[in-house]
Amino acid sequence: MPTKKKPGREAPRDLPSIPQELIDQFVSGPMSAEAIQDASMAFKKALIERALGAELGHHLGYPQGAERPEESSNQRNGKSGKTVLTDDGPLRLDIPRDRDGSFAPILIPKHERRFTGFDDKIIAMYARGMTVREIRAFLSEQYGTDVSHDFISSVTDAVLEEVTAWQQRPLEPMYPVIFFDALRVKIRDEGLVRNKAIYLALGVLPDGTRDILGIWIETTEGAKFWMKVFNDLKNRGVEDVLIAVTDGLKGMPEALSAVFPETTLQTCIVHLIRNSLDYAPWDKRRELAKALKPIYQALNADAAEQALLAFEAGPWGKQYPTVVSAWKRAWDRVIPFFVFPPAIRKVIYTTNAIESINAQLRKVIKTRGHFPTDEAATKLIWLALRNITANWGSAAHDWKSAMNQFAILYGDRFIRPTW
Repeated sequence: MPTKKKPGREAPRDLPSIPQELIDQFVSGPMSAEAIQDASMAFKKALIERALGAELGHHLGYPQGAERPEESSNQRNGKSGKTVLTDDGPLRLDIPRDRDGSFAPILIPKHERRFTGFDDKIIAMYARGMTVREIRAFLSEQYGTDVSHDFISSVTDAVLEEVTAWQQRPLEPMYPVIFFDALRVKIRDEGLVRNKAIYLALGVLPDGTRDILGIWIETTEGAKFWMKVFNDLKNRGVEDVLIAVTDGLKGMPEALSAVFPETTLQTCIVHLIRNSLDYAPWDKRRELAKALKPIYQALNADAAEQALLAFEAGPWGKQYPTVVSAWKRAWDRVIPFFVFPPAIRKVIYTTNAIESINAQLRKVIKTRGHFPTDEAATKLIWLALRNITANWGSAAHDWKSAMNQFAILYGDRFIRPTW
């Protein structure tokens, strides 16, 4: 994900000192919070207008009050009023003009109605799942600013270029592990609200760090859709994936073998366990999870199969035959897991943040009945992912041990990172 500024990482900037005489003009005694706010806005207005005046002086080639050079035909031509939205609310400014209309301010460009930071506030609220109506109410209550639905949409739509660039960015040539999963949402399509899936790919890089590789939206999954996903990854530079971890997504095995024929397809053990626990009431889940451990913690595939048969013959298997059936249906995609040494198994467990990500995304989208378009859904999911992944960066625990095991198992296919 694109990096996001992290609070607390940078030391506070040294602020310029304000002459005491100037402060004395504003403060003659105790002040209310409102009075301080008014003084701050007045000072901000004066600073901005002075800076704009200096910009115009630079544009004309002579400062205000000086005589216009003979070679210059352009000159100052009064001021025009303009209201801009700031972090502290609306601010009325007098913008200087020049006679031939060639002055284009840098501090507050022509047609710009917002001043530093205001857009960021709107985007931050949107990324947390606030609806446009909630954002409008918040801005009205906190800043006394009434903004339109279209205004907020235009601010959030500004990130779509970033989303497109992110979706098309080059990727690593090799990923030791990529996790694939889906999140169901409602999106309006051709006049109807349809159930669609938002698919995410979470990649583990050769240095052990994680990255969201892409977002794809589709109504139905199948081999054709997964061919598109895998070809997208390949076109962006991915040459090899050692292990692909998924939860029985339809059509994936056929597409994966066509695009990345050497990749090991592994059923997500975490998903399989969670799905198994769904069959049991809450008070039985801890015991059921304990009973399943001998299966997925077995030393090899034969031992795992014996453990599954023992589970089936025991009280848990008789009480929950659907759990046994679920493991048997997925068995061909479970057993590759037992080829891996403990270090790699642990990495597959500990780096699988896909369920955690989906849980956080559900919190963001739960207030929305449906999205108006695929682009609107992508925009919100991308902004939410930017927040979720902001503190990612360190490698998985014991990654170096796993890295050595990857190198032994996969030889030249595993490209060691260059630290």
